[in-house]
Amino acid sequence: MTTSPGRTSGLSGLTSRPPSTGEAPPEDRRGPWRRWLYALAVVALLAEMAVAMLTTAVQQTPTIDEPVYVGTAVFSLEQHSLRYNAEHPPLGKLIIAAGPAFADVRLDPGFAGDQTQLGRHVLYESGHDPGLLLLLARLPVIVLTLLFGLVVFAFARELAGPAGGVVALALYAFSPDVIAHGSLATLDVPVAGFLVTSAWLLWRARRRPARHLPLAGLALGAAVATKMSALAAVPVLLLLVVLSVQRARRTPGDGPRRTARHLGLGVAAALGVALIAVAVVWACYLAVDPRLRWTTPPGLPAGHGLRALAGRLPLPRPYRDGLRLQFGLEDQVWTTFLFGRLHVGSLWYYLPAALLVKTPLGLLALGVAGAVVLVAVPRLRPAAPYVLVPPAVLLAAAMTGSRDLGVRYAVFVPMFLAIAAAGAVAVRRRWAHGAVAALVVFAAISSLRTFPYYLPYSNEAFGGPAQTHLRLHDSNVDWGQDLGRLADRLRERYPGERIWLVYKGSGVPSRYGIDAADPLAVPPADVHGLLVVSDSALAKADDHLAALVRGSTPIDEVGHSVTIFRRP
Repeated sequence: MTTSPGRTSGLSGLTSRPPSTGEAPPEDRRGPWRRWLYALAVVALLAEMAVAMLTTAVQQTPTIDEPVYVGTAVFSLEQHSLRYNAEHPPLGKLIIAAGPAFADVRLDPGFAGDQTQLGRHVLYESGHDPGLLLLLARLPVIVLTLLFGLVVFAFARELAGPAGGVVALALYAFSPDVIAHGSLATLDVPVAGFLVTSAWLLWRARRRPARHLPLAGLALGAAVATKMSALAAVPVLLLLVVLSVQRARRTPGDGPRRTARHLGLGVAAALGVALIAVAVVWACYLAVDPRLRWTTPPGLPAGHGLRALAGRLPLPRPYRDGLRLQFGLEDQVWTTFLFGRLHVGSLWYYLPAALLVKTPLGLLALGVAGAVVLVAVPRLRPAAPYVLVPPAVLLAAAMTGSRDLGVRYAVFVPMFLAIAAAGAVAVRRRWAHGAVAALVVFAAISSLRTFPYYLPYSNEAFGGPAQTHLRLHDSNVDWGQDLGRLADRLRERYPGERIWLVYKGSGVPSRYGIDAADPLAVPPADVHGLLVVSDSALAKADDHLAALVRGSTPIDEVGHSVTIFRRP
Protein backbone atom coordinates (compact mmCIF):
# COMPACT_ATOMS: atom_id res chain seq x y z
CA MET A 1 0.00 0.00 0.00
CA THR A 2 1.13 3.58 -0.60
CA THR A 3 0.39 6.90 1.08
CA SER A 4 -0.65 10.23 -0.37
CA PRO A 5 2.08 12.88 -0.70
CA GLY A 6 0.90 14.86 2.27
CA ARG A 7 0.34 11.96 4.60
CA THR A 8 2.84 11.05 7.32
CA SER A 9 3.38 7.74 8.99
CA GLY A 10 2.39 8.96 12.44
CA LEU A 11 5.59 7.50 13.87
CA SER A 12 8.22 9.99 14.93
CA GLY A 13 11.85 9.40 14.08
CA LEU A 14 11.16 7.74 10.73
CA THR A 15 11.85 9.11 7.29
CA SER A 16 9.03 9.93 4.91
CA ARG A 17 10.94 9.10 1.74
CA PRO A 18 8.84 7.15 -0.81
CA PRO A 19 9.42 3.42 -1.08
CA SER A 20 12.33 2.20 -3.15
CA THR A 21 11.58 1.07 -6.68
CA GLY A 22 14.96 -0.16 -7.77
CA GLU A 23 16.54 3.23 -8.44
CA ALA A 24 19.72 4.28 -6.67
CA PRO A 25 18.82 5.54 -3.19
CA PRO A 26 19.57 9.20 -2.47
CA GLU A 27 22.61 8.27 -0.38
CA ASP A 28 24.33 7.05 -3.55
CA ARG A 29 24.31 10.60 -4.96
CA ARG A 30 26.18 12.29 -2.10
CA GLY A 31 29.58 11.66 -3.53
CA PRO A 32 31.73 8.97 -5.12
CA TRP A 33 33.76 8.51 -1.94
CA ARG A 34 30.68 7.15 -0.17
CA ARG A 35 29.98 4.68 -2.97
CA TRP A 36 33.57 3.47 -2.75
CA LEU A 37 33.21 3.12 1.01
CA TYR A 38 30.12 0.95 0.65
CA ALA A 39 31.79 -1.10 -2.08
CA LEU A 40 34.79 -1.66 0.16
CA ALA A 41 32.49 -2.79 2.99
CA VAL A 42 30.76 -5.29 0.69
CA VAL A 43 34.07 -6.71 -0.53
CA ALA A 44 35.43 -6.96 3.02
CA LEU A 45 32.34 -8.74 4.33
CA LEU A 46 32.27 -11.23 1.48
CA ALA A 47 36.01 -11.81 1.86
CA GLU A 48 35.55 -12.53 5.58
CA MET A 49 32.77 -14.96 4.77
CA ALA A 50 34.85 -16.66 2.08
CA VAL A 51 37.75 -17.14 4.50
CA ALA A 52 35.42 -18.57 7.15
CA MET A 53 33.79 -21.00 4.71
CA LEU A 54 37.03 -22.08 3.05
CA THR A 55 38.69 -22.70 6.41
CA THR A 56 35.72 -24.73 7.55
CA ALA A 57 35.58 -26.67 4.28
CA VAL A 58 39.27 -27.56 4.47
CA GLN A 59 39.21 -28.64 8.11
CA GLN A 60 35.99 -30.66 8.19
CA THR A 61 35.69 -34.26 7.06
CA PRO A 62 32.47 -35.53 5.41
CA THR A 63 29.17 -34.82 7.10
CA ILE A 64 26.47 -37.47 6.98
CA ASP A 65 24.71 -36.32 3.78
CA GLU A 66 27.67 -35.15 1.72
CA PRO A 67 29.04 -38.48 0.42
CA VAL A 68 25.61 -39.35 -1.01
CA TYR A 69 25.36 -36.03 -2.85
CA VAL A 70 28.94 -36.15 -4.09
CA GLY A 71 28.63 -39.77 -5.20
CA THR A 72 25.34 -39.08 -6.96
CA ALA A 73 26.81 -35.99 -8.63
CA VAL A 74 29.75 -37.94 -10.03
CA PHE A 75 27.56 -40.88 -11.08
CA SER A 76 25.01 -38.61 -12.78
CA LEU A 77 27.65 -36.87 -14.88
CA GLU A 78 29.50 -40.03 -15.83
CA GLN A 79 26.58 -42.39 -16.39
CA HIS A 80 23.86 -39.86 -17.35
CA SER A 81 21.56 -41.69 -14.96
CA LEU A 82 18.95 -40.66 -12.39
CA ARG A 83 19.31 -43.92 -10.49
CA TYR A 84 20.56 -42.56 -7.17
CA ASN A 85 19.15 -40.11 -4.60
CA ALA A 86 15.81 -39.74 -6.35
CA GLU A 87 14.33 -38.13 -3.25
CA HIS A 88 16.11 -34.92 -4.23
CA PRO A 89 15.98 -33.22 -7.68
CA PRO A 90 19.24 -32.97 -9.65
CA LEU A 91 20.13 -29.26 -9.83
CA GLY A 92 21.91 -29.02 -6.47
CA LYS A 93 23.92 -32.14 -7.29
CA LEU A 94 24.78 -30.76 -10.72
CA ILE A 95 26.14 -27.66 -8.99
CA ILE A 96 28.17 -29.85 -6.63
CA ALA A 97 29.43 -31.89 -9.59
CA ALA A 98 31.11 -28.81 -11.07
CA GLY A 99 33.94 -29.25 -8.56
CA PRO A 100 34.77 -32.98 -8.85
CA ALA A 101 34.55 -32.63 -12.64
CA PHE A 102 38.06 -31.14 -12.48
CA ALA A 103 39.36 -34.26 -10.70
CA ASP A 104 38.31 -36.62 -13.50
CA VAL A 105 36.79 -39.14 -11.08
CA ARG A 106 36.07 -42.53 -12.62
CA LEU A 107 33.75 -45.11 -11.09
CA ASP A 108 34.35 -48.83 -10.99
CA PRO A 109 32.31 -50.20 -13.95
CA GLY A 110 31.15 -53.08 -11.78
CA PHE A 111 29.83 -50.97 -8.92
CA ALA A 112 26.28 -51.95 -7.93
CA GLY A 113 25.77 -50.72 -4.36
CA ASP A 114 23.24 -48.35 -2.84
CA GLN A 115 23.65 -44.57 -2.59
CA THR A 116 25.45 -44.73 0.76
CA GLN A 117 27.95 -47.21 -0.64
CA LEU A 118 28.25 -45.07 -3.77
CA GLY A 119 29.33 -42.05 -1.73
CA ARG A 120 31.92 -44.08 0.12
CA HIS A 121 33.15 -45.58 -3.13
CA VAL A 122 33.62 -42.17 -4.77
CA LEU A 123 35.34 -40.53 -1.80
CA TYR A 124 37.51 -43.38 -0.54
CA GLU A 125 37.88 -45.94 -3.33
CA SER A 126 38.23 -43.92 -6.53
CA GLY A 127 41.97 -43.33 -6.12
CA HIS A 128 41.67 -39.66 -5.18
CA ASP A 129 42.50 -37.84 -1.98
CA PRO A 130 39.11 -37.77 -0.18
CA GLY A 131 39.88 -34.39 1.40
CA LEU A 132 40.67 -32.75 -1.92
CA LEU A 133 37.70 -34.36 -3.65
CA LEU A 134 35.36 -33.19 -0.91
CA LEU A 135 36.80 -29.67 -1.03
CA LEU A 136 36.22 -29.55 -4.80
CA ALA A 137 32.61 -30.58 -4.23
CA ARG A 138 32.16 -27.90 -1.58
CA LEU A 139 33.66 -25.04 -3.59
CA PRO A 140 30.66 -24.50 -5.95
CA VAL A 141 28.31 -24.21 -2.95
CA ILE A 142 30.70 -21.74 -1.30
CA VAL A 143 30.72 -19.58 -4.44
CA LEU A 144 26.93 -19.76 -4.66
CA THR A 145 26.60 -18.76 -1.00
CA LEU A 146 28.74 -15.68 -1.63
CA LEU A 147 26.58 -14.75 -4.62
CA PHE A 148 23.48 -15.04 -2.48
CA GLY A 149 25.15 -12.56 -0.16
CA LEU A 150 25.05 -10.03 -3.00
CA VAL A 151 21.33 -10.74 -3.40
CA VAL A 152 20.78 -10.08 0.31
CA PHE A 153 22.73 -6.82 0.02
CA ALA A 154 20.83 -5.71 -3.09
CA PHE A 155 17.42 -6.55 -1.62
CA ALA A 156 18.11 -4.71 1.64
CA ARG A 157 19.73 -1.76 -0.17
CA GLU A 158 16.55 -1.20 -2.17
CA LEU A 159 14.56 -1.14 1.05
CA ALA A 160 16.75 1.02 3.26
CA GLY A 161 19.59 2.41 1.17
CA PRO A 162 23.26 1.37 1.12
CA ALA A 163 23.56 1.44 4.92
CA GLY A 164 20.68 -1.03 5.17
CA GLY A 165 22.34 -3.19 2.55
CA VAL A 166 25.62 -3.28 4.47
CA VAL A 167 23.81 -4.12 7.73
CA ALA A 168 21.97 -7.00 6.05
CA LEU A 169 25.10 -8.31 4.37
CA ALA A 170 27.05 -8.14 7.63
CA LEU A 171 24.41 -10.18 9.44
CA TYR A 172 24.32 -12.67 6.56
CA ALA A 173 28.10 -12.92 6.27
CA PHE A 174 28.51 -13.55 10.00
CA SER A 175 25.57 -15.95 10.33
CA PRO A 176 27.06 -19.19 11.75
CA ASP A 177 24.31 -21.34 10.21
CA VAL A 178 24.78 -19.85 6.74
CA ILE A 179 28.56 -20.22 7.00
CA ALA A 180 28.26 -23.77 8.34
CA HIS A 181 25.94 -25.08 5.65
CA GLY A 182 27.25 -22.81 2.91
CA SER A 183 30.62 -24.54 3.26
CA LEU A 184 29.18 -28.04 2.72
CA ALA A 185 28.33 -29.97 -0.43
CA THR A 186 24.65 -30.11 0.54
CA LEU A 187 21.39 -28.65 -0.73
CA ASP A 188 20.05 -26.51 2.12
CA VAL A 189 21.76 -23.18 1.39
CA PRO A 190 21.29 -23.43 -2.41
CA VAL A 191 17.52 -23.95 -2.15
CA ALA A 192 17.17 -21.17 0.44
CA GLY A 193 19.27 -18.78 -1.63
CA PHE A 194 17.27 -19.42 -4.80
CA LEU A 195 14.05 -18.68 -2.89
CA VAL A 196 15.48 -15.41 -1.52
CA THR A 197 16.55 -14.50 -5.05
CA SER A 198 13.07 -15.18 -6.40
CA ALA A 199 11.47 -13.00 -3.71
CA TRP A 200 13.92 -10.17 -4.48
CA LEU A 201 13.22 -10.34 -8.20
CA LEU A 202 9.48 -10.27 -7.55
CA TRP A 203 10.01 -7.13 -5.46
CA ARG A 204 11.88 -5.55 -8.36
CA ALA A 205 9.10 -6.64 -10.72
CA ARG A 206 6.86 -4.01 -9.12
CA ARG A 207 8.63 -1.52 -11.37
CA ARG A 208 9.76 -3.57 -14.38
CA PRO A 209 7.71 -6.77 -14.53
CA ALA A 210 8.73 -7.70 -18.08
CA ARG A 211 12.40 -7.77 -17.07
CA HIS A 212 12.21 -9.37 -13.65
CA LEU A 213 9.32 -11.83 -13.73
CA PRO A 214 11.06 -14.27 -16.10
CA LEU A 215 14.17 -14.12 -13.91
CA ALA A 216 12.02 -14.76 -10.84
CA GLY A 217 10.60 -17.81 -12.60
CA LEU A 218 14.10 -19.10 -13.28
CA ALA A 219 15.08 -18.63 -9.63
CA LEU A 220 11.90 -20.32 -8.41
CA GLY A 221 12.48 -23.20 -10.82
CA ALA A 222 16.05 -23.52 -9.57
CA ALA A 223 14.77 -23.80 -5.99
CA VAL A 224 12.19 -26.45 -6.90
CA ALA A 225 14.82 -28.31 -8.93
CA THR A 226 17.20 -28.31 -5.94
CA LYS A 227 15.02 -29.52 -3.09
CA MET A 228 11.36 -30.49 -2.94
CA SER A 229 10.72 -28.50 0.22
CA ALA A 230 10.70 -25.40 -2.04
CA LEU A 231 7.26 -26.46 -3.30
CA ALA A 232 5.78 -24.95 -0.13
CA ALA A 233 6.86 -21.50 -1.31
CA VAL A 234 5.37 -21.77 -4.80
CA PRO A 235 1.81 -20.60 -3.95
CA VAL A 236 2.95 -17.56 -1.96
CA LEU A 237 5.52 -16.53 -4.57
CA LEU A 238 2.92 -16.81 -7.33
CA LEU A 239 0.61 -14.59 -5.30
CA LEU A 240 3.46 -12.10 -5.07
CA VAL A 241 3.65 -12.18 -8.88
CA VAL A 242 0.02 -11.03 -9.00
CA LEU A 243 0.74 -8.35 -6.40
CA SER A 244 3.77 -7.06 -8.33
CA VAL A 245 1.90 -6.86 -11.62
CA GLN A 246 -0.99 -4.98 -10.01
CA ARG A 247 1.45 -2.52 -8.45
CA ALA A 248 3.26 -2.04 -11.76
CA ARG A 249 0.04 -1.41 -13.69
CA ARG A 250 -1.82 0.65 -11.11
CA THR A 251 -2.47 4.30 -11.85
CA PRO A 252 -4.39 6.96 -9.89
CA GLY A 253 -8.12 6.81 -10.51
CA ASP A 254 -8.28 3.17 -11.60
CA GLY A 255 -11.86 1.96 -11.62
CA PRO A 256 -13.19 -1.55 -11.01
CA ARG A 257 -12.80 -2.60 -14.67
CA ARG A 258 -9.13 -1.59 -14.84
CA THR A 259 -8.48 -3.20 -11.47
CA ALA A 260 -10.07 -6.43 -12.70
CA ARG A 261 -7.96 -6.23 -15.87
CA HIS A 262 -4.80 -5.77 -13.81
CA LEU A 263 -5.79 -8.78 -11.72
CA GLY A 264 -6.24 -10.83 -14.86
CA LEU A 265 -2.82 -9.75 -16.10
CA GLY A 266 -1.35 -10.71 -12.74
CA VAL A 267 -2.87 -14.17 -12.89
CA ALA A 268 -1.57 -14.62 -16.44
CA ALA A 269 1.88 -13.49 -15.33
CA ALA A 270 1.79 -15.93 -12.41
CA LEU A 271 0.95 -18.72 -14.83
CA GLY A 272 3.90 -17.67 -17.00
CA VAL A 273 6.27 -17.66 -14.02
CA ALA A 274 5.00 -21.12 -13.04
CA LEU A 275 5.59 -22.42 -16.57
CA ILE A 276 9.15 -21.07 -16.53
CA ALA A 277 9.77 -22.77 -13.19
CA VAL A 278 8.41 -26.06 -14.52
CA ALA A 279 10.61 -25.73 -17.60
CA VAL A 280 13.67 -25.30 -15.39
CA VAL A 281 12.87 -28.51 -13.51
CA TRP A 282 12.46 -30.44 -16.77
CA ALA A 283 15.69 -28.97 -18.13
CA CYS A 284 17.62 -30.13 -15.05
CA TYR A 285 16.41 -33.70 -15.37
CA LEU A 286 17.07 -33.76 -19.11
CA ALA A 287 20.56 -32.38 -18.49
CA VAL A 288 21.33 -35.52 -16.50
CA ASP A 289 19.61 -37.97 -18.85
CA PRO A 290 18.27 -36.62 -22.16
CA ARG A 291 16.27 -39.84 -22.60
CA LEU A 292 14.83 -39.57 -19.08
CA ARG A 293 15.21 -43.29 -18.40
CA TRP A 294 13.49 -44.12 -15.16
CA THR A 295 11.92 -47.07 -13.37
CA THR A 296 9.58 -46.33 -10.50
CA PRO A 297 11.01 -47.85 -7.31
CA PRO A 298 8.87 -50.56 -5.71
CA GLY A 299 7.02 -49.96 -2.48
CA LEU A 300 6.34 -46.24 -2.83
CA PRO A 301 3.62 -45.05 -0.45
CA ALA A 302 0.21 -44.36 -1.91
CA GLY A 303 -0.85 -40.74 -2.06
CA HIS A 304 -4.01 -39.48 -0.34
CA GLY A 305 -5.45 -36.00 -0.07
CA LEU A 306 -2.90 -33.33 -0.94
CA ARG A 307 -0.29 -36.02 -1.46
CA ALA A 308 -2.29 -37.35 -4.38
CA LEU A 309 -1.46 -34.12 -6.21
CA ALA A 310 2.16 -35.30 -6.40
CA GLY A 311 1.17 -37.69 -9.16
CA ARG A 312 -0.52 -34.94 -11.16
CA LEU A 313 2.11 -32.24 -11.14
CA PRO A 314 3.41 -31.34 -14.62
CA LEU A 315 6.90 -32.44 -13.62
CA PRO A 316 9.08 -35.38 -14.70
CA ARG A 317 8.12 -38.82 -13.41
CA PRO A 318 11.37 -39.11 -11.37
CA TYR A 319 10.44 -35.88 -9.55
CA ARG A 320 6.95 -37.11 -8.73
CA ASP A 321 8.29 -40.45 -7.53
CA GLY A 322 10.90 -38.58 -5.49
CA LEU A 323 8.07 -36.74 -3.76
CA ARG A 324 6.53 -40.07 -2.84
CA LEU A 325 9.90 -41.19 -1.45
CA GLN A 326 9.89 -38.07 0.70
CA PHE A 327 6.39 -38.90 1.89
CA GLY A 328 7.67 -42.32 2.91
CA LEU A 329 10.44 -40.73 4.96
CA GLU A 330 7.93 -38.41 6.59
CA ASP A 331 5.76 -41.38 7.55
CA GLN A 332 8.56 -42.92 9.58
CA VAL A 333 8.81 -42.34 13.32
CA TRP A 334 11.89 -40.24 14.13
CA THR A 335 13.32 -39.33 17.49
CA THR A 336 13.86 -35.72 18.57
CA PHE A 337 16.41 -34.35 21.04
CA LEU A 338 15.59 -30.92 22.42
CA PHE A 339 16.81 -29.17 25.57
CA GLY A 340 18.32 -32.34 26.97
CA ARG A 341 15.29 -34.57 26.50
CA LEU A 342 14.76 -37.34 23.95
CA HIS A 343 11.31 -37.51 22.38
CA VAL A 344 9.77 -40.19 20.17
CA GLY A 345 8.19 -38.41 17.23
CA SER A 346 8.46 -34.81 16.11
CA LEU A 347 7.72 -31.63 18.06
CA TRP A 348 5.84 -28.90 16.25
CA TYR A 349 7.84 -26.21 18.05
CA TYR A 350 11.25 -27.82 17.45
CA LEU A 351 12.43 -25.51 14.67
CA PRO A 352 11.49 -22.22 16.38
CA ALA A 353 13.17 -23.45 19.56
CA ALA A 354 16.29 -24.60 17.74
CA LEU A 355 16.48 -21.31 15.80
CA LEU A 356 16.26 -19.44 19.10
CA VAL A 357 19.32 -21.39 20.28
CA LYS A 358 21.38 -21.17 17.11
CA THR A 359 20.71 -17.67 15.79
CA PRO A 360 23.02 -14.86 17.01
CA LEU A 361 21.22 -12.62 19.48
CA GLY A 362 22.16 -9.53 17.46
CA LEU A 363 20.52 -10.98 14.35
CA LEU A 364 17.42 -12.01 16.31
CA ALA A 365 17.01 -8.54 17.81
CA LEU A 366 17.59 -6.64 14.59
CA GLY A 367 15.49 -9.05 12.53
CA VAL A 368 12.50 -8.68 14.84
CA ALA A 369 12.93 -4.89 15.08
CA GLY A 370 13.26 -4.59 11.33
CA ALA A 371 10.17 -6.73 10.76
CA VAL A 372 8.17 -4.44 13.06
CA VAL A 373 9.39 -1.40 11.12
CA LEU A 374 8.48 -3.02 7.79
CA VAL A 375 4.92 -3.52 8.99
CA ALA A 376 4.55 -0.23 10.86
CA VAL A 377 6.07 2.30 8.44
CA PRO A 378 3.90 3.08 5.40
CA ARG A 379 6.79 3.67 3.01
CA LEU A 380 8.31 0.25 3.84
CA ARG A 381 5.05 -1.66 4.26
CA PRO A 382 4.84 -2.69 0.58
CA ALA A 383 8.00 -4.77 1.10
CA ALA A 384 6.57 -6.74 4.03
CA PRO A 385 4.84 -9.43 1.91
CA TYR A 386 8.09 -10.06 0.01
CA VAL A 387 10.38 -10.19 3.04
CA LEU A 388 8.19 -11.63 5.80
CA VAL A 389 5.55 -13.86 4.21
CA PRO A 390 7.76 -16.36 2.28
CA PRO A 391 9.88 -17.36 5.31
CA ALA A 392 6.78 -17.53 7.51
CA VAL A 393 5.07 -19.92 5.10
CA LEU A 394 8.21 -22.00 4.62
CA LEU A 395 8.80 -22.23 8.37
CA ALA A 396 5.19 -23.23 9.00
CA ALA A 397 5.51 -25.97 6.39
CA ALA A 398 8.83 -27.17 7.83
CA MET A 399 7.30 -27.32 11.33
CA THR A 400 4.83 -29.94 10.11
CA GLY A 401 7.65 -32.31 9.13
CA SER A 402 8.54 -35.41 11.10
CA ARG A 403 12.34 -35.02 10.92
CA ASP A 404 13.61 -32.71 13.65
CA LEU A 405 17.24 -32.99 12.61
CA GLY A 406 18.49 -29.42 12.51
CA VAL A 407 17.94 -25.78 11.64
CA ARG A 408 19.34 -26.51 8.20
CA TYR A 409 15.72 -27.20 7.22
CA ALA A 410 15.07 -23.53 7.99
CA VAL A 411 18.35 -21.89 6.95
CA PHE A 412 16.26 -19.45 4.92
CA VAL A 413 15.25 -17.81 8.23
CA PRO A 414 18.58 -16.07 8.96
CA MET A 415 18.73 -14.98 5.30
CA PHE A 416 15.33 -13.27 5.38
CA LEU A 417 15.96 -12.01 8.92
CA ALA A 418 19.10 -10.24 7.69
CA ILE A 419 17.08 -8.51 4.98
CA ALA A 420 14.32 -7.58 7.40
CA ALA A 421 16.94 -6.13 9.77
CA ALA A 422 17.63 -3.42 7.20
CA GLY A 423 14.30 -1.94 8.19
CA ALA A 424 15.82 -0.95 11.53
CA VAL A 425 18.12 1.44 9.64
CA ALA A 426 15.02 3.45 8.65
CA VAL A 427 14.61 4.63 12.24
CA ARG A 428 16.21 8.10 11.99
CA ARG A 429 17.28 8.51 15.57
CA ARG A 430 20.89 8.68 16.71
CA TRP A 431 20.33 6.16 19.46
CA ALA A 432 18.77 3.80 16.93
CA HIS A 433 21.81 3.99 14.64
CA GLY A 434 24.06 3.30 17.60
CA ALA A 435 21.91 0.36 18.66
CA VAL A 436 21.97 -1.11 15.14
CA ALA A 437 25.75 -0.79 14.94
CA ALA A 438 26.19 -2.34 18.39
CA LEU A 439 23.96 -5.31 17.56
CA VAL A 440 25.75 -5.94 14.26
CA VAL A 441 29.09 -5.90 16.08
CA PHE A 442 27.65 -8.22 18.75
CA ALA A 443 26.52 -10.68 16.08
CA ALA A 444 29.92 -10.49 14.37
CA ILE A 445 31.83 -11.11 17.61
CA SER A 446 29.56 -14.03 18.47
CA SER A 447 30.30 -15.56 15.08
CA LEU A 448 34.04 -14.94 15.25
CA ARG A 449 34.23 -16.56 18.68
CA THR A 450 32.92 -19.85 17.30
CA PHE A 451 35.40 -19.92 14.38
CA PRO A 452 35.99 -22.47 12.88
CA TYR A 453 33.37 -24.60 14.66
CA TYR A 454 30.23 -23.22 13.03
CA LEU A 455 28.01 -26.32 12.99
CA PRO A 456 27.79 -26.58 16.81
CA TYR A 457 27.22 -22.85 17.29
CA SER A 458 24.70 -21.63 19.82
CA ASN A 459 24.32 -18.07 21.05
CA GLU A 460 25.44 -16.67 24.39
CA ALA A 461 22.03 -17.08 26.02
CA PHE A 462 22.44 -20.85 25.69
CA GLY A 463 26.08 -21.15 26.66
CA GLY A 464 27.83 -20.96 23.29
CA PRO A 465 29.06 -23.83 21.08
CA ALA A 466 30.52 -25.85 23.95
CA GLN A 467 27.02 -26.31 25.39
CA THR A 468 25.03 -26.96 22.22
CA HIS A 469 25.22 -30.75 22.54
CA LEU A 470 23.29 -30.51 25.82
CA ARG A 471 20.28 -29.02 24.03
CA LEU A 472 20.36 -30.16 20.38
CA HIS A 473 21.78 -32.95 18.25
CA ASP A 474 22.46 -34.11 14.68
CA SER A 475 23.33 -31.35 12.17
CA ASN A 476 22.87 -28.72 14.89
CA VAL A 477 26.09 -29.86 16.56
CA ASP A 478 27.52 -33.19 15.42
CA TRP A 479 27.06 -34.28 11.82
CA GLY A 480 30.20 -36.42 11.64
CA GLN A 481 32.33 -33.44 10.59
CA ASP A 482 35.19 -33.82 13.07
CA LEU A 483 36.64 -37.23 12.22
CA GLY A 484 39.83 -35.67 10.89
CA ARG A 485 40.22 -33.43 13.93
CA LEU A 486 39.64 -36.44 16.16
CA ALA A 487 42.41 -38.34 14.38
CA ASP A 488 44.81 -35.44 14.96
CA ARG A 489 43.85 -35.20 18.63
CA LEU A 490 44.31 -38.90 19.27
CA ARG A 491 47.65 -38.91 17.49
CA GLU A 492 48.95 -35.85 19.36
CA ARG A 493 47.67 -36.47 22.90
CA TYR A 494 46.92 -40.18 23.19
CA PRO A 495 49.42 -42.12 21.05
CA GLY A 496 49.37 -45.87 21.49
CA GLU A 497 46.25 -45.98 23.67
CA ARG A 498 43.39 -48.45 23.15
CA ILE A 499 40.50 -46.65 21.41
CA TRP A 500 36.82 -47.56 21.46
CA LEU A 501 34.77 -45.49 19.05
CA VAL A 502 31.05 -44.75 18.68
CA TYR A 503 31.00 -42.51 15.62
CA LYS A 504 27.88 -41.06 13.99
CA GLY A 505 28.84 -40.06 10.48
CA SER A 506 29.69 -41.09 6.94
CA GLY A 507 33.47 -40.92 7.16
CA VAL A 508 35.69 -43.99 7.36
CA PRO A 509 37.76 -43.76 10.58
CA SER A 510 40.54 -46.05 9.34
CA ARG A 511 41.19 -43.73 6.39
CA TYR A 512 42.20 -41.03 8.87
CA GLY A 513 44.48 -43.30 10.88
CA ILE A 514 41.99 -44.16 13.64
CA ASP A 515 42.36 -47.78 14.72
CA ALA A 516 39.34 -48.31 16.95
CA ALA A 517 37.01 -51.06 18.12
CA ASP A 518 33.26 -50.96 18.62
CA PRO A 519 32.41 -50.82 22.35
CA LEU A 520 28.79 -51.74 21.65
CA ALA A 521 29.84 -55.14 20.32
CA VAL A 522 31.29 -56.34 23.64
CA PRO A 523 30.15 -56.26 27.29
CA PRO A 524 30.91 -52.98 29.14
CA ALA A 525 33.30 -54.79 31.45
CA ASP A 526 35.59 -55.50 28.49
CA VAL A 527 35.93 -51.84 27.47
CA HIS A 528 39.07 -50.21 28.88
CA GLY A 529 41.08 -47.22 27.68
CA LEU A 530 39.68 -44.33 25.65
CA LEU A 531 35.96 -44.27 24.89
CA VAL A 532 35.28 -41.79 22.07
CA VAL A 533 31.64 -40.94 21.40
CA SER A 534 29.95 -38.60 18.92
CA ASP A 535 27.73 -36.17 20.81
CA SER A 536 24.73 -37.05 18.62
CA ALA A 537 25.15 -40.66 19.71
CA LEU A 538 25.30 -39.50 23.34
CA ALA A 539 22.05 -37.60 22.91
CA LYS A 540 20.28 -40.77 21.78
CA ALA A 541 22.25 -43.28 23.87
CA ASP A 542 20.67 -46.68 24.46
CA ASP A 543 21.09 -48.58 27.72
CA HIS A 544 24.37 -50.16 26.60
CA LEU A 545 26.05 -46.88 25.66
CA ALA A 546 24.60 -45.13 28.71
CA ALA A 547 26.16 -47.78 30.95
CA LEU A 548 29.53 -47.31 29.25
CA VAL A 549 29.37 -43.54 29.74
CA ARG A 550 28.33 -43.80 33.38
CA GLY A 551 31.43 -45.80 34.13
CA SER A 552 33.74 -43.38 32.32
CA THR A 553 35.34 -40.01 33.04
CA PRO A 554 35.20 -37.25 30.39
CA ILE A 555 38.73 -35.99 29.72
CA ASP A 556 38.59 -34.14 26.39
CA GLU A 557 36.38 -32.94 23.55
CA VAL A 558 36.95 -32.34 19.84
CA GLY A 559 35.24 -29.59 17.85
CA HIS A 560 32.39 -29.36 20.38
CA SER A 561 30.96 -32.47 18.70
CA VAL A 562 32.96 -35.45 20.02
CA THR A 563 33.61 -36.35 23.66
CA ILE A 564 36.58 -38.42 24.82
CA PHE A 565 36.17 -40.49 28.01
CA ARG A 566 38.60 -42.62 29.92
CA ARG A 567 37.52 -46.01 31.21
CA PRO A 568 39.53 -47.73 33.95
